[in-house]
Amino acid sequence: MKKIELDIVALSHSVTQSHNYAVVLGEQEGSRRLPIVIGGFEAQAIAVAMERMSPNRPLTHDLFKNTLEIFDVELKEVVINNLLDGIFYARLVCVKEGKELEIDSRTSDALAMAVRFNCPIYTYEFILDAAGVILEEPEEEPAEPSEGGKKTRRKKKKAISGGAPSLASHSIEELEMMLKEVLGEEDYEEAAKIRDEIKRRKPEENK
Repeated sequence: MKKIELDIVALSHSVTQSHNYAVVLGEQEGSRRLPIVIGGFEAQAIAVAMERMSPNRPLTHDLFKNTLEIFDVELKEVVINNLLDGIFYARLVCVKEGKELEIDSRTSDALAMAVRFNCPIYTYEFILDAAGVILEEPEEEPAEPSEGGKKTRRKKKKAISGGAPSLASHSIEELEMMLKEVLGEEDYEEAAKIRDEIKRRKPEENK
């Protein structure tokens, strides 16, 4: 069965389940997206690795990665191999001394390991057919009169989530200090929000 390679394209709060998150995977050679609902802990684990944050102590997934490396086990790839009753299933494909081994895993844990090992993520066509969504092109807003009397059309911009209102009142220097503090407290969800606010503002300062 042909495997389809995916990339993590987004990580955000779940629209349907307020206490959970959604990680969105996109096929590399196509426009389909595969949204998967995951828990807060796993979302933090993925965000920490994607943002290259350095926790004071290793998280569970960091511990597992370190253990595999000590025993000379390489994580070759992650495969989302099944979908039953709305639940995604995955496996870790590992290699030790030339021998390939497969380990069953929750999909959220598998993705957290994939970003740590920087290994490819795959799925199959039947899973994308069942749960994938097509990325839609931005819609155009109704025509509006311009200065010369001509009507122009402009594309709707997708909503971009900025930092929380409480973060907007702080300077970048203050935000960077807050980032260090929350990392020390191991509050990685808040750290990700602060990091997003810093990234959102820095391009504006460079203009």
